[in-house]
Amino acid sequence: MRTPTFDFVGRSRLWAMISGTLILISLGSLGIGGLDLSIDFVGGTAYRLEGIDPGTTSGDLRDAAEDAGAVDVIPQLQGAGDDRGALVRTDAMEPGSEQALAVEQALVEASGAENSTISFVGPTWGQRITQQALEALLVFMVVVVIYISFRLEFKMAVAAVVALVHDLLITIGLYSLVGFNVSPATVIALLTILGYSLYDTVVVFDRVKENAVQLGEPGRRTYAQLVNASMNEVLYRSLNTSITSVLPVGALLLIGSQLLGATTLQDLALALFVGMLVGVYSSLFVAAPFLSWWKMREPEQVRAAEREAERLERGEDPDEDVPSVTASTERRAPITTDYVRGEGKRRKRRR
Repeated sequence: MRTPTFDFVGRSRLWAMISGTLILISLGSLGIGGLDLSIDFVGGTAYRLEGIDPGTTSGDLRDAAEDAGAVDVIPQLQGAGDDRGALVRTDAMEPGSEQALAVEQALVEASGAENSTISFVGPTWGQRITQQALEALLVFMVVVVIYISFRLEFKMAVAAVVALVHDLLITIGLYSLVGFNVSPATVIALLTILGYSLYDTVVVFDRVKENAVQLGEPGRRTYAQLVNASMNEVLYRSLNTSITSVLPVGALLLIGSQLLGATTLQDLALALFVGMLVGVYSSLFVAAPFLSWWKMREPEQVRAAEREAERLERGEDPDEDVPSVTASTERRAPITTDYVRGEGKRRKRRR
C-alpha cells in the first residue's frame, strides 16, 4: 500500500484554530451551564421504578414528586415495552423519613410501577468520589510524563499531555453542552479513553524517534518534515486501530443501551464513544503538530529551516539528497560472498 502524503504539519494553524474553537466552546459551556452531575457526586435521593405504565412521561413523574414535597427533581425514563422503568433523582432526604416515603408513594401511584427502591447518597460521599477522580487523573498524567520522557523525550511527553488535556476538555465540554449526565461510569470511561488517545500518540512519536536516527545526514531535513513523514507512515495503522475500537463501542451505545434497553451501559459507552473520536483527532492533529512547532524553535532546527529556505531561493529541489526512511535501508549495498580462486578461503566484498 502506497504511503500517503497528507500535509499534517503544514496545516497546523488550521488544526489549532479548530481545536481552539472547540475548547473555547467547551469552557464557555462549562462556565455557563456546568455539568449535570449524578447523585453519586452531589448527593441526594434516587427512586428506581420498574414496570411502569407505557403512557408515563417525565412530566408526570416530576409533578408527582414535587407535589409530595421533593425539590430538584430529575426524572429519567429507561427501557421500553414491558421492561420500561424510570430513575427519579431528588434533593437529599433522611433515609426512612416520612417525606421520602411520601415521594416514593406518589411516584408509584403516578407511574403504576410494579416495584420501587430508594437509595440515599450523602453529599460528603459524593465529594469524596470527585476528589478521588481528580487524584486518579493527576497520577495518570504524572506517570505518563515520566514514562514517555524516559522512553522517548521530555518534549514528546509534554505534547502527549497537551493532547490528553485537549481530549478531556472537549469531551467534558460536550457533556456540558448537550446536558449528558456525568456518573462514576463516565469518569471510568474518561480515564479509559486517555489510554486509547495516548496509544495513538506514542505510536506516532515512536516512529518519529526511529526515523530521526535513520534519515541520514543531519540538517538535510527539518524536524517538521520528519514529523510529517512519520505521521504519514503510521496513518493507516492509527486509523485502522481507532476504527476497530470505535465500532464495538458504537454498537454498545446504539444497540445495547438504546435498542436493548441496557441503560446502565449508556454512561460508559457514551463517554467512550465521544472520547475515542476526539482521541483519534488529537493524536493526528494536535500532539504531533504541537511537537513539531516546539522543536522547530530549537536553534539547530532554526538553522536547518534557514538552509532549506536558501535552497528554495536558489531553485534547488527541496527533496534532493534527502534520504527517505525506506530508501535508507534499500540503498545499503548487499553483502555477497565469493571464492577467490587458488586461495581456498572465503572473502566478503561489497558491490
